[in-house]
Amino acid sequence: MTSPDVIVIGAGCAGLAAACALADRGARVLVLEARGRLGGRATAFQDRESGEWVDNGQHVLMGCYHETRKYLARVGASDAVQFQPQLAFTCVDRDGRVSTLACPDWRPPYHLAGGLLRWKALGWGDRLAATRIMGGLQAARRAITHGAAPPVLPGETVAAWLARYRQTPRLVALLWEPLAIAALNQSIQQAEAAPFVRILGQIFSDDPFDAALGVPARPLHEVFGEPARAYLEARGGQVRLDSLSRVVLAGDRVAYVDTRGTSIRARTVILAVPWFGLSGVLRGSEQGPMAELLAREALRESSSIVSVNLWLERGALPAPFVGLPERTFHWMFDKRWAFGEAASHITLVASGADEVLRQSNEELGALALREATDAIPSLRQARVQRILPVREPNATFSLAAGQPPRSGPGTPVQGLLLAGDWTDTGLPATIEGAVLSGHKAAAAVA
Repeated sequence: MTSPDVIVIGAGCAGLAAACALADRGARVLVLEARGRLGGRATAFQDRESGEWVDNGQHVLMGCYHETRKYLARVGASDAVQFQPQLAFTCVDRDGRVSTLACPDWRPPYHLAGGLLRWKALGWGDRLAATRIMGGLQAARRAITHGAAPPVLPGETVAAWLARYRQTPRLVALLWEPLAIAALNQSIQQAEAAPFVRILGQIFSDDPFDAALGVPARPLHEVFGEPARAYLEARGGQVRLDSLSRVVLAGDRVAYVDTRGTSIRARTVILAVPWFGLSGVLRGSEQGPMAELLAREALRESSSIVSVNLWLERGALPAPFVGLPERTFHWMFDKRWAFGEAASHITLVASGADEVLRQSNEELGALALREATDAIPSLRQARVQRILPVREPNATFSLAAGQPPRSGPGTPVQGLLLAGDWTDTGLPATIEGAVLSGHKAAAAVA
């Protein structure tokens, strides 16, 4: 394609969502991706030894991910994610007790209250504490409904917000901290409360399904990437992999996009790259109208995710995914529940994993195996066939206090737009935030 209407640089969830939304409006879209596979930070690779597809990091979706569900429906991949009817998850506490939180089909947020009342992992003091936060959840819902800022104090962390509602240590450990670290990828002592409270306002909306958890039933590139490629190509668009690109500016407008020595022009260019990739795409523009944005994003910090994939001779988890509160690895996923016979491995995920990021593969494997078998003793009988750690040092942007303000889709350069979970969506670095940003960027195209 030599004369597209729009060029999208970056084939992660943000870029693909923007491209598909524009193609739906009849635009001719060219997507340029520097790497050799689609999906950005939500992708998969083929393990050389087992031949199985391994996700670069486990993702859990929620029913309140309305933009993501819209995107999946658009590209024909709604069945690629298995959603629960309402919120439920199994966890194993530090003493090895297995319990399940299962919320009834009641009006929110009372469905959460009903689930907590029945949750055997909690004592009556914990259940009483849960009633104290219901007012905070209702305030978060009202803020979402009226487009207001989340009801938090300036600079308040998640831990401080929970303490304000006098949540017990056990309730925090078993419920709020696992939810927070899954959504924010940062400890509750570090992460600012506002994005988490916004997420809670969406989770506990008027629809109980908004709190339901969804697990991809296919490798991530088959959920978010390949269906989008097919959708775009069927509408006259094109996706090019291994296409390292640079935007060349002429004053306050885009002159052209250079991709491996080829110049391509379009009326609009959408930069859908991570915050840490902007300097490469805009190299040579450090002194122009994008200077302030580049300087700001150079200061933004990252938070990591470490996954360890275990191939075991036998053994299974009691549920598709299991919470591991108060451990290094926070969640454990049995890929056989989702992928069937196409997978035979278990994945343990550590969010906000900077403390273990630089451990050796042997150390990470030993730690993951120890925490998995401590939680599920039956796994001790299984022979370990293979251990494969996966590190994502820049998995998400940091939500700690003092981070630079987030940008909207517009820029000082005419026809140049931004998309990415790091832009100002009001959400943390989730797939929903990425897709929302892509849809916002597409809506901003004249």
